[in-house]
Amino acid sequence: MHDDGAMTRLIEADDCVLLVVDVQPDFVDRVEEERRAGLVERIAFLARTARHLAIPVIATVEAPERWGELHPDLAPHLTGAPVLRKEVFGLGDDPAVYPIVEATGRRTAVLTGLETDVCVAHSALSLLDRGWRVICVGDAVASPGTAHDAGMERIRSAGIPVLAAKQLHYEWLRTVAAAVAFRAAHPDLVEPPGVLL
Repeated sequence: MHDDGAMTRLIEADDCVLLVVDVQPDFVDRVEEERRAGLVERIAFLARTARHLAIPVIATVEAPERWGELHPDLAPHLTGAPVLRKEVFGLGDDPAVYPIVEATGRRTAVLTGLETDVCVAHSALSLLDRGWRVICVGDAVASPGTAHDAGMERIRSAGIPVLAAKQLHYEWLRTVAAAVAFRAAHPDLVEPPGVLL
């Protein structure tokens, strides 16, 4: 069970693990152009923020022989992060993935990726059932068609907070000084679509 008070607290960077679920070319290509615009860039941006703050990042892929490996526009931002083959839609129930997530020692799971209604929602619920605080980044998840909205409804109805990438970035940084230091450390940063820092 989760503590309902956890739903209202700011997110603590040192308790988080960033989970990048199945961001693979053929999943991304199924999503309508308007919804997928900037999706991979926002996930890459969050991965960059996570690495800056020493937040562990773990990625999964589902049936890469069918859906492709990790998206090539995202892969350079996840150098050194484990990319794990997932055989269960909900990563909290996957015997090859969950132990690696648990081994981070963190207890707040931040979910990004595809597809909202299946692997993201199943992962959110399976982690919630294991006592995790779960956060979904609403502009960093996607599914084609009405499936995205159905997935978001399932996630919200479970009491899981939904944040935008910009919100999460600033909750992780927390102070003006930390935000200035992040920009100084990343002078080449191009703000992803929908994120105005």
